[in-house]
Amino acid sequence: MKKSRQTGQKMSDSSKRKRPLVADRRYPSKATAAAKKPAKQAAPTRRKPVKRKPPRRGGIIGFFRAVIAWILRLIWKITWRLTAVAVLVLSLAVGYLYTTLPPLDALLDGRARGSVTMLDRNGDVFAWRGDQFGGVVTADSVSPHLKNAVIATEDRRFYRHFGVSPRGIASAVRINLSEGRGPLSGHGGSTITQQVAKLICLGEPYDASSGMTEQEYEASCRRSSLQRKAKEALFSIAMEVKYTKDDILSIYLNRAYMGGGAFGAEAAAQRFFGKPAAAVNAAEGAMLAGLLTAPTTLSPTNNLDRSQDRAATVIRLMREQGYLSQKEADFAQANPAELSEAAEARAGGYFADWVMSTGPEFFTRNTTEDVRITTTLDQRIQKAAEDGLTWVFENKVREGSEAQAAVIVMSADGAVRAMVGGRKTKFAGGFNRATQALRQTGSVFKPFVYAAALDLGYSPDDLIEDAPYCLNIPGSGEWCPRNYTNNFYGKVTLTEALEKSLNIPAVKISESVGRELVSQVATQFGIQSDLAAGPALALGASESTLIEMTGAFAGILNGGSSVTPYGLVELTLLGDNEPLMGTGGGIGERVIQEGAARQLVYMMEKVISEGTGSRAQFGGRQLAGKTGTTSAAKDAWFIGFSADYVTGVWMGYDDNTPLNGVTGGGLPTDIWRETMSRVHEGLPLTPLPMQGPGPASGLGDDGNGIAIPVGNSEPVSIIDQVLRDIFGTGGNGSTGTNPSAGDR
Repeated sequence: MKKSRQTGQKMSDSSKRKRPLVADRRYPSKATAAAKKPAKQAAPTRRKPVKRKPPRRGGIIGFFRAVIAWILRLIWKITWRLTAVAVLVLSLAVGYLYTTLPPLDALLDGRARGSVTMLDRNGDVFAWRGDQFGGVVTADSVSPHLKNAVIATEDRRFYRHFGVSPRGIASAVRINLSEGRGPLSGHGGSTITQQVAKLICLGEPYDASSGMTEQEYEASCRRSSLQRKAKEALFSIAMEVKYTKDDILSIYLNRAYMGGGAFGAEAAAQRFFGKPAAAVNAAEGAMLAGLLTAPTTLSPTNNLDRSQDRAATVIRLMREQGYLSQKEADFAQANPAELSEAAEARAGGYFADWVMSTGPEFFTRNTTEDVRITTTLDQRIQKAAEDGLTWVFENKVREGSEAQAAVIVMSADGAVRAMVGGRKTKFAGGFNRATQALRQTGSVFKPFVYAAALDLGYSPDDLIEDAPYCLNIPGSGEWCPRNYTNNFYGKVTLTEALEKSLNIPAVKISESVGRELVSQVATQFGIQSDLAAGPALALGASESTLIEMTGAFAGILNGGSSVTPYGLVELTLLGDNEPLMGTGGGIGERVIQEGAARQLVYMMEKVISEGTGSRAQFGGRQLAGKTGTTSAAKDAWFIGFSADYVTGVWMGYDDNTPLNGVTGGGLPTDIWRETMSRVHEGLPLTPLPMQGPGPASGLGDDGNGIAIPVGNSEPVSIIDQVLRDIFGTGGNGSTGTNPSAGDR
């Protein structure tokens, strides 16, 4: 049994060890194949680095480190919260200011006043007054040279900042501190946007009821307090949100003051160069941009050299920033900007000032509208007057003399063609000696004495005795006029008396016809100043202005009618065709008969052809006039006319210092001749409207104007006869001790 178990076990073992079939070797099983393939090695797994907490350090160092870390975390939490609050508040402030900003169009013309543009008799612009605004321009419509010059000079990072430049502010503070000023004094570091914010006064319009003047209001807009700067920054950011960069630049180019009364680029380009802002070249654009720093000081009408120097700096900045090539910059430096003829005239000088004073105030000096005034000015004649006066002072007046002079040229109807109110011919806004200076007239008043006599029927050939003569003036005693030469000429005609500017015959005639009549004739001819009441009236003891006296002489030339000198021909609002007002002067009522006026012209012609005004002759023309010198030679006059123009000249000192060796027949006559000879260049020779001795036209031949034969037919003046009737034989007497000033 035991054996059988062993046999069974062997059989079982042998069955387990059966040999495999051949097919099994030929086609191995998947398991076998898989077993034979080498096993892929698994990628090694990387262990994540384990952050190990730094070992806590104990002791005092660890404690302080923990405290500092806690403080820093606290500061951070507070800071970001405060920052968030600040950003929110800033956003709200900017948002509010954004809602207050007006449309772009409302910001382009910020003038409080209007402008006055003056045209000469030919329609050419010669002067500006008020706040000149040439019209709206944009950053795209102006010359690229002007746009680039403004950016290069005022804000080179204009297109890269958000309205405020921290770098610019920091630089300005550093410069101010280094120069010993406060951080906000001097350089402001303002961007163009901030400057625009100032120009529109941070959106606060001027309120006349505030008690401030407009100048004080503008000054308050530009103050540099910390609070003001903060609001300015917020306002600038709001503007950057509301408008584009070019919009902001356009506001700046339209509102900025550029000197010479010009607001905005267009007005400045027209004012200084006589061309639109779109046409200025690099040199002109640089000059305009340079004015923005100090428009009054750097204005080319104040100091052209200084303005050109500033423009040279701007050109250099444009070259450094790539706005100009080296060739363009060199050309601009070699050809600096020059002023137009109108700009060189300094805005019209004395004449423009006078026109502004004669027009209605609400359309001239205080206008809120843009006004155009057509005037009587002739720029050719104006230049003749300026050149004539300048020539005499340069060639005949001692160097260093402070004597002044004034010149007026007008037509016979009172239209003023030229006016010079002082030796500084290119001047505006100053004291105008032609219209404002009240001066004693001297012998230039005498023609009105003879005008009264001729109108009554006296003749230029009537005789009067030039001999010692005295009058007893109640309250003043005896008054005895004397001639300039202290000589007496016996019996002379009225023509000779005027020709030689004799004082005694003039007083006798005035007393004969009546002082009241002489005053009335002079007043009606346009001399509005108070006239002397005594006998010295005939010798020009009264005061008057040059324009009044010249206008009165124009009345003699035009045939005896009064004249109101005028310069304003027509006033029109810009854009309107119909004028608001017309001529403010001209020929008025008749004062003396035309025949009497023609006889007076004949007598005054002798003053120049044979008498005290002989130095006035030029060119073979018929000329008439009268010299005048006042007491102690404080004033010297010459007023005269051709058939075409009347010209008056005054010379003296503003403080009444006597002239040294000057009479009306001297330097004033020279100025008159130099002026009139230039005025008449190219004009035909025209005879004067004069009439020789004989009865005045329209009076009849009744003998009233002719000398009366007495006794042995010796001619005796009717005037002397009247004086004998009035004063008896006392008309002729001693020379006395209180003579009137003589003059020639």
